[in-house]
Amino acid sequence: MSGSMSSVGLGEYFVSHDPMDVLIAFGLGSCLGIGMYDPVARVGGLIHVVLPEQKAGNDSNPAKFVDSGIPLLLKKLQAEGAVESRLVIKMAGGANMLVSPGLSGTFDIGTRNIQMAHQTLKNLHLKLHTEEVGGQVGRTVRLYVADGRMTVRMMGSQERDLGAVQK
Repeated sequence: MSGSMSSVGLGEYFVSHDPMDVLIAFGLGSCLGIGMYDPVARVGGLIHVVLPEQKAGNDSNPAKFVDSGIPLLLKKLQAEGAVESRLVIKMAGGANMLVSPGLSGTFDIGTRNIQMAHQTLKNLHLKLHTEEVGGQVGRTVRLYVADGRMTVRMMGSQERDLGAVQK
């Protein structure tokens, strides 16, 4: 690959070694963009998960769900030489987009996604390094494969850096 911007859509993931690649998840509302980067193997991946858990009868795409998507991305990165103890993990999204006085927390998919991500990472013994989650505004995230930097831009505000990876 010669370096490009790769859009990571709903229920998709992308893994790359190319330092010229930028992985982008546009318009994260209640969805989460979870980036993982190994600074030694110089491989990064971004997944755009939609719902908290894959239940029996749910869509068969594991990348669509937090509980199955995180292990999937981990496995794909390991296949490319990443070592789980070196992974730098960052997460953004999980907004509550359906704010209404009569709605209960059941409809707050963003919060449920965040909770499931924290639990799944804990179960896998993976450390979350940085997050920008919650609120009521959508976000776009970019993962720069060159250095593992992840930026977040909330609608109506400037893009901000969630931090470069220290080698």
